[in-house]
Amino acid sequence: MLGLLFVILSNYFRILAPQVTGYVVNTVEKELTAQVHAKSPHPVSAATQVNIARTQRSDTANYDILVKKFIRSLNSTDQSFKHKVAISGLTLLLLAILGGIFMFFMRQTLIVMSRHIEFDQKNEIYQHYQQLDTSFYKSHSTGDLMSRMAEDVSRVRMYTGPAIMYLANLLATIGFSLYFMIRKDALLTFYVLAPLPILAVTIYMVNNLIHRKSERIQALLSKLTTNAQESYSGIRVIKSFVQESAMLRFFSANSEDYRKNAISLAKVEAIYFPSMGLIIGLSTLLTIMIGGFYVIHGTHQTDLGTITEFVIYITMLTFPVSAIGWVASMIQRASASQKRLNEFLETKPVIQDIRHPVKLPLTGNISFEHVDFIYPHTGIHAIKDFNLQVRKGEKIAVIGRTGSGKTTLAQLILRFYDPTHGTILMDRKDIRTLDLPDFRNQIGYVPQDVFLFSDTVTGNILFGLENKSSTEAKKAAEYASIDKEILQFSSGYDTMVGERGVTLSGGQKQRISIARALAGNHEIVIFDDCLSAVDARTEKEIISNLYSYLQNKTAFIITHRIFSLFEFDRIVVLDQGRVVEIGTHEELLTRNGHYTRLYEQQQKTGEELQTRD
Repeated sequence: MLGLLFVILSNYFRILAPQVTGYVVNTVEKELTAQVHAKSPHPVSAATQVNIARTQRSDTANYDILVKKFIRSLNSTDQSFKHKVAISGLTLLLLAILGGIFMFFMRQTLIVMSRHIEFDQKNEIYQHYQQLDTSFYKSHSTGDLMSRMAEDVSRVRMYTGPAIMYLANLLATIGFSLYFMIRKDALLTFYVLAPLPILAVTIYMVNNLIHRKSERIQALLSKLTTNAQESYSGIRVIKSFVQESAMLRFFSANSEDYRKNAISLAKVEAIYFPSMGLIIGLSTLLTIMIGGFYVIHGTHQTDLGTITEFVIYITMLTFPVSAIGWVASMIQRASASQKRLNEFLETKPVIQDIRHPVKLPLTGNISFEHVDFIYPHTGIHAIKDFNLQVRKGEKIAVIGRTGSGKTTLAQLILRFYDPTHGTILMDRKDIRTLDLPDFRNQIGYVPQDVFLFSDTVTGNILFGLENKSSTEAKKAAEYASIDKEILQFSSGYDTMVGERGVTLSGGQKQRISIARALAGNHEIVIFDDCLSAVDARTEKEIISNLYSYLQNKTAFIITHRIFSLFEFDRIVVLDQGRVVEIGTHEELLTRNGHYTRLYEQQQKTGEELQTRD
């Protein structure tokens, strides 16, 4: 509101300049006319006397009250012609300075305000992204998410800042100009502004076209960003398969599509803006032509000052009127961008807290009661009638072939998804009634797909812990059998691991991920196939350390391999989402079922590898 006030004040002082200029022109004309007739031997004609009287009357007629007071103060004093012109010149300079000062304040308020809005909106979008569930991220690309947060928010900022500022500026300029033009000469105003309805129709038609093209361009930009992001993330795969040229062709095709649409929009704007300049030029031409006829024929009480004022008014209107298209284009683009942002902002996470969630210290008692789960986007029935009672401190192994539902089970425990049917209880409480952040904060998790942040080793191990201690990081690293290797890094625990841990080997990344899960000293820990990238000797060492660490803790170790060295309380064998066997290692071997076949196959594979070695 303060910015809009500065817009009005800036334009108010600018709009006084044409009136003062008109007064100066009339004063000069009157002085020159008087000098000519003073030197002429012939008496002054009646028509000339009428013109002089009309000019004198027009000094204060239809002007702003401040200009009237200024003219009357000049005329009331016995000032010479030169002094009047000089004082008028200084007044014009003062008006320009005042207009410039308020224009500066206008930009300082509105543009700065738009930057604050941009800051808030990016934070709002990022916060909302964090709240969305796993299924959302499976159906939307990272590049599209980034494009909406960067490009679309930037376009919305152009509306909340420059577009609003220029819109208010052009409305104020047009409003003040029309008011004083109509007061001065309504008929002449009608003639000179006659081309503007054509401009209004043109703006309406072209803006609809710009809006459609802007939506298309933003969608293509998201697609292009996604393509680039996937290429950067998978650059090692691209290079290993020598697919640089193929990926370049794919990117070039998307880029070409974006280029064509962007150029098409640029062509529309290239025709649009000069067309408005032409219409403004016609208005200026009409002002001089029609006003000139009036002065020559002495009609409509029009004088040179009026023509001068109208030419300045039209000149002042040139940028605001031509900027209508630019502002409209910004508004249309912002509208398209805000529509894309709203698609995500209005997306409600499927997984969220109930109205009054419960904060419960977890002890490790977990119960699965007839749990079924079907992935919403693919329709895959991943878990079928799963029942299991886990007591505090038990170590549960979940074994099965690829696609048997092991990882899905871990995600259900963490409430990345809610069961399609059935219930999961934690200490006899439905996990859907528990406070979600507090609930997840009490569970340690090692995901199947290891992800490390571009941070130090210590930062990655202590990720998520409020009270961070290098001692805790070192202790967790020792349990994960990675401490000795970390100490050999160039900066030890302060070594930056690079984006997604690119500077580390697969085994090192896995073990740092294990250390991250152990650092929190959680009562429940889930390991999802977390030893696939380590050698046999390191695997035995980690298992030995885990056995010591997991005393009195509830643990789920999800794997497709059998750890005969780890004494599990129960082993759950999954096949196509169903529990086909459950029991201890010895019990399952005596049944000679799925578990026995998996164990024998693993033993056979191990013997073959030893023979090859």
